[in-house]
Parts: sequence; C-alpha cells; structure tokens
Amino acid sequence: MDDSALDLRQVTAPDEVSPELRRELVACWVEVTNAGGAAGFPFPPVDAGQVSPAVDSLVAGLAPETSRLVLAAAGGDLAGWLNVRRDPFALVAHWGTLHHVQTRTGLRGRGIGAALVRHVRRVARDEMGLEQLRLAARGGVGLETFYGRLGWREIGRWPGALRLGPGDDRDEILMVLAPL
Repeated sequence: MDDSALDLRQVTAPDEVSPELRRELVACWVEVTNAGGAAGFPFPPVDAGQVSPAVDSLVAGLAPETSRLVLAAAGGDLAGWLNVRRDPFALVAHWGTLHHVQTRTGLRGRGIGAALVRHVRRVARDEMGLEQLRLAARGGVGLETFYGRLGWREIGRWPGALRLGPGDDRDEILMVLAPL
C-alpha cells in the first residue's frame, strides 16, 4: 500500500479526538499488544479496561508544540498510529521521541508503519521544528531492521534491559533519525 492510498493526518489537541477515534486507538493498542507488539504493555493479554487510561493520558497531553498523534486510515478505519513528543526545555527542545508506533495486525506488511514513520519525519521537521527524532525499541523482534530501512541508525543498546519472562531478557535498542 503506498502513502497515497492512506489518509495520513495528525491530531494536536484533546478535543480533536472523537469518542469513535478513542475507541479505535484503544482497540488497535489492545490488538497490537496481544499479538506481542512492544507498545507500552509488556505482558499480554491486555483488555480495553487496561489500555483506556493510557489512551486517555496520551490524549490529555496533546498539544501542537509538544505532543501529536499521527494517524493512518485506510477505507475510513484506523490502520495505525504513533505519538511524537518533545520536551519544551530549551536544552533538549531540538529533538523529539517516537512512542507507540502501531499498525493493525491484519494490515501489517502493507507499508502502513513505514508511511507513518516517513510522515512523522516531515511533521517533526516542518511543523514542530525538530532536528532529530529518537526512539527505544525492543530487541529480538527485528525493529532495528525496520527502522534502519527508513534511515534510522542504532546508537546504542541497554543489554538485557527488558525482562519479558524468566530467561527472556531483551536489549533495548536506542535509535536516532538525524538530520530530519
């Protein structure tokens, strides 16, 4: 699926999130987590009751200068989303961080995640005035390859930082995209 087949847009304020969009965000997050995605809830299964407060907190923090949702819709339905944030403190205000990059599991492999990441690069640079983006990804699931194809580079690892279960420690991979 190329970018033109997707409706890519952003949400910059809490009042832009309709009850329907909130439901779709929660449903996507539950689906991605329960499929083993590293999207903020490390121990599946989760349900809407667990994910809803996280969505509400994320939505409450939306503001054009510091936090935005980037959404991808296909056929009018949410296909994927991510959150980009920046700290307004002058010392670090030139960079932002990606969080919760998610694609509906039934739509994976169609380029939706890549389209979201390409789109947020433009948003971060052209609208938020950022110079670089950072992210932390769970090792052992190929995310460094996915992001690497999109121009990100690994800048470090925290070995064994994530304990998913007995004998299942994973590295946390630190990545950067610069310049934007």
